[in-house]
Amino acid sequence: MSKLILPLVLPSPLLRPFLPWSLARIVKLLLALSGSLPWPRSLLLLNTPVLGILFPCHLMLGLSPASIKIRSDGTIEHYKAYLVARGFQQEHGRDYDETFAPVAHMTTVRTLIAVAFVRQWSISQLDVKNAFLNGDLNEEVYMQSPPGYSAPPGHVCRLHRALYGLKQAPRAWFERFTSVITAAGFSVSAHDPTPFVHTSSRDRTLLLLYVDDMLITGDDSQHIAFVKKRLGEKFMMSDLGPLRYFLGIEVTNMSDGYYLSQQKYIQDIMDRSGFIDNRIAETPMELNLQLRATDGEPLEDSTRYRHLVGSLVYLGITRPDISHAVHILSQFVCSPT
Repeated sequence: MSKLILPLVLPSPLLRPFLPWSLARIVKLLLALSGSLPWPRSLLLLNTPVLGILFPCHLMLGLSPASIKIRSDGTIEHYKAYLVARGFQQEHGRDYDETFAPVAHMTTVRTLIAVAFVRQWSISQLDVKNAFLNGDLNEEVYMQSPPGYSAPPGHVCRLHRALYGLKQAPRAWFERFTSVITAAGFSVSAHDPTPFVHTSSRDRTLLLLYVDDMLITGDDSQHIAFVKKRLGEKFMMSDLGPLRYFLGIEVTNMSDGYYLSQQKYIQDIMDRSGFIDNRIAETPMELNLQLRATDGEPLEDSTRYRHLVGSLVYLGITRPDISHAVHILSQFVCSPT
């Protein structure tokens, strides 16, 4: 990694205002890669499938929603940079097997918040930087050398740890995190694989993982501080402080409970859809409204309709009053009119 060269040339003048942050994010990415040492050089064997790589750092800065981290108030926190392997070239049974990685159910998230309020526990939020780079690979996966990384002719990189883009990367990360947290004395819940529980004669600590975001709460602040320190020794972590914004949901701690809101998410839906009619309606759908698949002409492009319906499904987390209306609309996603 000492020979890896920073890509200092951005391909578009539109990205030049982002240059200082762009380089900062790329430097952090390279430091994360060098710390995990995901690829020793290996001699290229005959008939060995080799994955190419995508190096879209210069394409994802400010141009894609996935490459920007947004604060709860809608302002930009920072731009992201990724080194992405061409996972679409992988074949099942050859360089990957199982890919499923569980994530926390939203019911579990609400339950943890409710338990924390009833017991008067504080909730802290943590974030793992470059989470997928921590996953260990059990399969043999070879990749061409990244740009700027010199390798002798006939040699490629064998990945010992996961990269973004690999099909098994989410599962490898979850398995690695599970092994670390269970070694710290936590046990996996019997009802949901993502909450981890630590119990002792004097305390109880709950930790919930959603990909690279986690919530931790309990009645022993010293043990929570110990867990944060232990995780910080294993992974690059960010302590985001008390819970305020999680998975696009604003969380406000009031005297009579936690209030969950998706105000920013609603505004984003309105902006993307182009709706300008913001009149208040008494019900989400007209009474006795009958919709049929044969009504009207099929849309030439149903992508926008499906995107809006999917967004409304997620909005139902904090607005259960629209669930019936969204259920009706979901019946026409195959051929909307």
